[in-house]
Amino acid sequence: MADNNVKKWYVVRAVSGQENKIKAYIEQEVNRVGMGDYISQVLVPTEKVVSIKDGKKISKDKVYFPGYVMVEANLTGEIPHIIKSITGVIGFLGETKGGEPVPLRMAEVNRMLGRVDELSVTTENVNIPYSIDETVKVIDGPFNGFNGTIEKINEEKRKLEVMVKIFGRKTPLELSFTQVEKV
Repeated sequence: MADNNVKKWYVVRAVSGQENKIKAYIEQEVNRVGMGDYISQVLVPTEKVVSIKDGKKISKDKVYFPGYVMVEANLTGEIPHIIKSITGVIGFLGETKGGEPVPLRMAEVNRMLGRVDELSVTTENVNIPYSIDETVKVIDGPFNGFNGTIEKINEEKRKLEVMVKIFGRKTPLELSFTQVEKV
């Protein structure tokens, strides 16, 4: 059985916002009908996004490709039908009307999975694109409440040099992306 059970990656289009629920449904349903051998992985690529809410850091997983669930499967017999009949599944990406679902090319899979691995590594992925000369408000630390102008941005360290007027004198502060907010 090992030989003819060749698995390829497919992309299932799903109702956006329900990716994780659909992933669980696919896994349950396939196991319920005893076809678990034909599906090796169901993935919802996510990235960790850290945001600041009320001065607190909130880290949450954001779905990287909203509306898509990746499935590594051997789509024999009933499998495509089973997956498509799951609530919230719209169909397979790339399938032609009445045709077979089209598998992803290995290069695409590696890129997506590579992306997934990369994303899980960079946990502090605060997506706050600041620009130089932009006015920001300090929301953390001793200068909480002060406004300042961004002088330098260090993407790698995720730090900003912000010029803040303190007692009438301009003072440069080094602050992390998470210590300021846009005004």
